[in-house]
Amino acid sequence: MQYSAKPLKISRLKRPLTGEIDLPADKSITHRAIMLASCAKGKSEIRNWLDSHDTRATLEILISIGTEATIEDKKLIIQGKNMQFQEPKDILDAKNSGTSARLIAGILSTQNFFSVMTGDESLRKRPMDRVIEPLRQMGAQIDARGGGRSLPMAIRGGRLKGIEFENKRASAQVKSSIILAGLGAEGNIRVFEPILSRDHTERMLGFLGLKIKTAQEREGYYVELEGGQIVPGFDIVCPADPSSAAFLASAAALIEGSNLRLRRVLLNKTRIGFFEKLSQMGAKVAFENVREEFGDIVGDIRVEYSGRLKAVEVKPEEVPRMIDEIVMLAVLMAVAKGSSAVRGAKELRVKESDRIKAIVKNLRAMGADIEELEDGFEIEGVESLKGAYIETFSDHRVAMAFSIAGLIADGETYIDNPDCVGVSFRDFYEKIGQIAGFEIP
Repeated sequence: MQYSAKPLKISRLKRPLTGEIDLPADKSITHRAIMLASCAKGKSEIRNWLDSHDTRATLEILISIGTEATIEDKKLIIQGKNMQFQEPKDILDAKNSGTSARLIAGILSTQNFFSVMTGDESLRKRPMDRVIEPLRQMGAQIDARGGGRSLPMAIRGGRLKGIEFENKRASAQVKSSIILAGLGAEGNIRVFEPILSRDHTERMLGFLGLKIKTAQEREGYYVELEGGQIVPGFDIVCPADPSSAAFLASAAALIEGSNLRLRRVLLNKTRIGFFEKLSQMGAKVAFENVREEFGDIVGDIRVEYSGRLKAVEVKPEEVPRMIDEIVMLAVLMAVAKGSSAVRGAKELRVKESDRIKAIVKNLRAMGADIEELEDGFEIEGVESLKGAYIETFSDHRVAMAFSIAGLIADGETYIDNPDCVGVSFRDFYEKIGQIAGFEIP
């Protein structure tokens, strides 16, 4: 993804972060709400949806295949197509969104027409064969660049059949793509995974009354869907994104005197691994006003500064529950007391950037003691970081994590591409200014 933006200067923050704040809606929930509303029979209203680069990519693709959508302030109104979409007139562009590309491939595979989907330079490097393989097994005809591995990919869908598929990587995107394809398939689909990945798709469908179940087995988990079911129209208020919350929570844990409450955040058990680690590091973390909404768990998160954090390790089986927050976690580890490590996170190398490389390069520039591993890194905590020029690699999570690092570093930090935060958190810098009592230009 390319942006035209000048570097942003960030200086050490000398006052605590206090008060309450609302955060952007969850990106995963917004993606799935838009897709399910488009597949539904009837009208749906999605309130407090995340309007970001990635979710716009999803919406624009679905509009290109016939979805009718109207935006009214923070409300998105969609007239569902009941799985009867129309052939697109042009190539579909997922831009930088892996969720858009992989999940919508499942929808396109159910349609008796031809479509081609591509993405930006970064997305065209990311592996698509992990969804192409099961969709082919279901009966879709799919070809792709790089020996069937990469975008652009061409899909000719039609009558699909149910399958049993072993999802070895415990990927929610793969699982959700198969589930969406299952909505237009004959027979049941069953997806196995060794570790429970994000389960938003199955929770939402279950809440809407579809026959879908998730169960634990000795070897892992499986989700089973009865094929060919109709999704009804629905109304949903999207909760705040725990991945976005992680950045401001980290700032509160790092800046003396801070006491911050993050309102109405998604607290799904597959998404709160970061906050559990933050608590293990010694920060005061509390979940308040916890309740169930639209089949998922929502509540407030309160984070208080409690002194220097202590080292922590992330094991391979813990990675899926905090995969999007590991860049921020690395910054916390860099100033924690003792030796920290992350292992089993090779998936970070095929995100919007090679995040392991980005973490190591930028933390070293800030004076951290870090060793790169093929599937993670090891860090020996230092007393303080120093300001540096940060290369974001146009990755929103790198930009936000190292902006927080800049708030605690000695000297000045420059973020080379601040605009890339728009992928998930457009008003990130405004929110920091709101709780810090100053404006970041």
